[in-house]
Order: sequence, then structure tokens, then C-alpha cells
Amino acid sequence: MTDDVLEELFAVIEDRKEELPEDSYTASLFTHEKGENAVLEKLGEESTELLLAAKDDDREEIAHESADIVYHLLVLLAMKDMDLDDLRDELAERR
Repeated sequence: MTDDVLEELFAVIEDRKEELPEDSYTASLFTHEKGENAVLEKLGEESTELLLAAKDDDREEIAHESADIVYHLLVLLAMKDMDLDDLRDELAERR
């Protein structure tokens, strides 16, 4: 996955946050009655699914569930008015 893909995905997420189109799953996460708990629950669910895929050594499912986690993580960052630079800065500090 290139950084451009993350930038593009995050831009779409930010757009959905701003525009809130009715037919958008991403927009529905920003307007969900549970608030941010809806995203937090999805992150927990996807994490469990990733662990099970890893246990089963299912490479295709590992990739799929990893992508789900990254997507929901980016939604959470957008909810918290953070962006990819916040994530990059933290990762750079850990080198």
C-alpha cells in the first residue's frame, strides 16, 4: 500500500465527514446514534477477525481484515480532528 492510497482514502473520509451523503457507509459512522462508539466497536470487531485470520494463517483474510482496521482507524482519526500527519509524527518518534 502506498502512502498515496492512504492520502486518497483519508481525503474521501474527510469529504464524507463534511458532506454526509445519505448513501455513504463512512458518513453513517459520523452520524451514528452511538457516536464514536460505533467506530470503536468496529475496530474491536475487526481486530478480533484479524487475530482469527492470523491464527488460521489465512493470508487473504489477514489482508482483508487489516484493510478494515486501517479504514476504521482513519475514520477515528478524522472523528478526533486528527490526520495522517499526526500518525506519521508518532510513528517517526518511535523509530
